[in-house]
Amino acid sequence: MAFRSPIWLSLAAGVLLALTGLPFKFSVLTLFPLTLLFWHLIRQGTPRQFAAQTWWAITAYFAVQLSWLIAFMHDLMVKGGLPAVTAWPLATLALCPLFALEGVFWGLMGWLVARVFQTPQARLWGLAGGWVLVEWLRTLGPLAFPWSGLGSTFLGTPLIQAADLGGVLLLSLLMTTSAAALVTLIRSRRPRPLLLAGTLWALGLAYGSTRSAGEGPLATALLLRTEEDSFGKAAGQTFEQQWAVKHQLSALRRPGELLIWSETAVPNPDWLASVPGPGLYGLAQQGTNTAVGWDGLTRTGTFTKVHPVPLGEYFPLADLLRPMYDSIFRQIGFPFESQQPGQVLQPILLQGGRYGVYICYDSIFSQVARHLALNRARVLVNVSNDGWYTGWGVWQHFDMGRVRAIETRRWVLRSVNKGVAAVVNDLGEPVQLRSEEIGVLHAQYRRLNGTTLYMRLGDALVLVLIVLLLGSAVHLDIQGRSTRRIRGGPAFRDDRFRCLDDQLRDVGNSID
Repeated sequence: MAFRSPIWLSLAAGVLLALTGLPFKFSVLTLFPLTLLFWHLIRQGTPRQFAAQTWWAITAYFAVQLSWLIAFMHDLMVKGGLPAVTAWPLATLALCPLFALEGVFWGLMGWLVARVFQTPQARLWGLAGGWVLVEWLRTLGPLAFPWSGLGSTFLGTPLIQAADLGGVLLLSLLMTTSAAALVTLIRSRRPRPLLLAGTLWALGLAYGSTRSAGEGPLATALLLRTEEDSFGKAAGQTFEQQWAVKHQLSALRRPGELLIWSETAVPNPDWLASVPGPGLYGLAQQGTNTAVGWDGLTRTGTFTKVHPVPLGEYFPLADLLRPMYDSIFRQIGFPFESQQPGQVLQPILLQGGRYGVYICYDSIFSQVARHLALNRARVLVNVSNDGWYTGWGVWQHFDMGRVRAIETRRWVLRSVNKGVAAVVNDLGEPVQLRSEEIGVLHAQYRRLNGTTLYMRLGDALVLVLIVLLLGSAVHLDIQGRSTRRIRGGPAFRDDRFRCLDDQLRDVGNSID
């Protein structure tokens, strides 16, 4: 197959897009493989071809971005008794449907764009708006999976500070429209869209560069980083041994520090009475994953994980398909249990403070932190068990969670089992961090209030902009088809797509 085959170009664009994404420091370079992908897609002739090439590209993208899941699944299977040599191909095969499913969502979007719009230029801008619309849709429902959104790739630049205006999706929209503007310049030699995009980048950089950390009362907490193997790979370690390690670490608490333990750090509700002091504790309960405030005598508040991990903590049709799930989990050596999501987004009150606590996977959902901040949380607390993640998945999870600090202009405290324990300021900058070995962070942070534009409007601003962008694409499509009919040219060319200006220039030359 020749290198210029559409499939190979789609795969190459998808892989390059993944390799310039999180957690790499140069992730803002995502703009260039995205431009390549957009240019390639609008050269497809039929909606079916458009959808197929989109599917190939996005499937490759997620196969690379989520490749760390294969290592995790391999380790899980080895723990269940499978030989390592067998576990690798089985782990890969088990996750291929996930990568392909993500590709399906974008492939369907590509098919709709190609069906609605007939001209390449209209398809280009329809693609820019449709892409971000898919990112928004992936935040909804019990199977929501908004991993690896384009907006977070601005983390290495001051532009990320604009997340307090329209959330991470606003930055995704800036990325897709900038790519569309570059394609327009390359194909049509029309600089106006790129000049507009460049102006937005300049304004965003100026805005981000002038932002400064907020002022508020100082407070302190003790954050733990433990190394429990939640899946039993630490052979011979018991709950009692793990419990003793947490108590030893908590003994390092300084006067005035609030204790914060990670997700499911308290393995049984009955053990809550024996925690070493007032604090915020991840608590494992039957059927739910919760965090509680404890004042030394009683619970002061509870938060239940809003977004259980799809196919990890939440299983579709769990009652109907229970025999199948039980069979799978028996083979990997774990009991099957589907958790119920929480519905209440209220801060936990403790010792005069309002703590916006959320759990692990919740950290990649803007709306969770947004509602907690709207309900007057003055600091965000992410308790997490990052034993789910390996390799760069750990840093992807951490980096995406940093954007919550910017959207709400709140500090984020992160207490974890494995992963990255950290203190992140309201600019999204890690000011204290521990990513290796058992230990603690003596966190110093500020309690902030105030309301950002994003907190007030949520994703409404971005959705309005998407509607306007798609409306502009409709106008371009109508204008392009009308002009071509007047000139007597075909409405669309399947063999090679040339811009309208080039076609008109050819007609002019032939008349001369």
